[in-house]
Amino acid sequence: MRYHTAAISIFTVASTAANAFVLPLAKNTIPLAFHSSETSVTTVGGPLSSRLSEELDIPCEDDCAIDRYPNLPASVHPGVLSGQAQVDLLNHAKDNGYAIPAVNCISSSGINACLEAARANDAPIIVQFSSGGSQFYAGRALDNTNYAAAIAGAISGAFHVRTLAEQYGIPVILHTDHCAKKLLPWIDGLLAASERYYEKHGEPLFSSHMIDLSEEPIEENIEICKDYLARMSKIGILLEMELGITGGEEDGVNNEDVDIEDLYSKPEEIYQVYNELMPISPLFTVAAAFGNVHGVYSPGNVKLEPEILSRAQDYITEKLGDKAPADKKPVMFVFHGGSGSDISDIRKAIGYGVIKMNIDTDTQWSYWEGIKKFEAKWHDYLQKQIGNPDGPDKPNKKYYDPREALRAGEDNTVARLSQCFEDLHCQGILGLGEKKDAANVLGPRRGGIPV
Repeated sequence: MRYHTAAISIFTVASTAANAFVLPLAKNTIPLAFHSSETSVTTVGGPLSSRLSEELDIPCEDDCAIDRYPNLPASVHPGVLSGQAQVDLLNHAKDNGYAIPAVNCISSSGINACLEAARANDAPIIVQFSSGGSQFYAGRALDNTNYAAAIAGAISGAFHVRTLAEQYGIPVILHTDHCAKKLLPWIDGLLAASERYYEKHGEPLFSSHMIDLSEEPIEENIEICKDYLARMSKIGILLEMELGITGGEEDGVNNEDVDIEDLYSKPEEIYQVYNELMPISPLFTVAAAFGNVHGVYSPGNVKLEPEILSRAQDYITEKLGDKAPADKKPVMFVFHGGSGSDISDIRKAIGYGVIKMNIDTDTQWSYWEGIKKFEAKWHDYLQKQIGNPDGPDKPNKKYYDPREALRAGEDNTVARLSQCFEDLHCQGILGLGEKKDAANVLGPRRGGIPV
């Protein structure tokens, strides 16, 4: 049985490396590391979790059965991470110069493509759901009053990820994407589900949530984030907050006409966030704006200024003085709206403390492109149930079987994500090497399409 260190109620810092608060040690604490500091956690709640495969008696062999990875901290394990294991993985990313791809998913097929791509690249991955994607996951026929369908869909997706992440043998951060002020009831529902899950398993259902109040006054943004961070950190959930606006359009939110100055965060604002959140918990990241735009644009049309992140790190380091971390990068940054960005800007941002990069537009296209290519290749076999170029009585079932077209989308997405892993220097991270070929991989019931 593997015991999770996600059962966190209080972080107690006895060092000055990257944390600016000190709380008295509570009873029954377990010393853990955060940014080379000695941190303690108080465990509360129900029994600590074993593997989900053990709980449900699912076979767990090969990569699934390992307890830790050769190249990662001992706390990082196959399956969904939270609490200290999540922190250790993100610290490892920052310390070793890579960022983890965070992919928006709307279906079990998309999730499976992400897990497959992560294992193929020997790397961790972040699977995330938007509110609209969560609603779609539940089925568009469900009523979404008070975000009921979006809550149910995200929870359903979470259990899918939890069940299969272990099977693929990879560590996964399970995240939700942009949550504007009007969507906070959606996050409230997911937090309530995590709190109930924590009572039974000693870890939350989700790893992290993003709260995007960048369109609100900064004081209101910070105050609401402080309230949520206090609630979330008690059970080991990380908060991602946004500062400044990401341009473009995504998931029904259109920021194409915002003032240009709102696309660039100021070091003083980032320090204000850091200074007010850190006394509550270090379990937070910042999606600072440095010209990011959602959507895909021709190269050169997105004016990124990743140096904003560097200036913010320098500014906060100077403010912290001898309490600053040795690497002089006190903030973990998140990169939104990276489609069409120059690879040099992406690499610079990673060097300045970006540990997560969101990917949505490119994987939407890759999935569709895979299906489009499949249809073009087998067009004459997809026009009717019986009759094709091989003969008027030849059945076409194995061509129009939905699994064939969906698998084509998955294959193309795995290939596109492999490019993302390479761009983010996120390959060979786990130390498992190449995955052995899967046995008994069959096509549709009556045989796969000949390649």
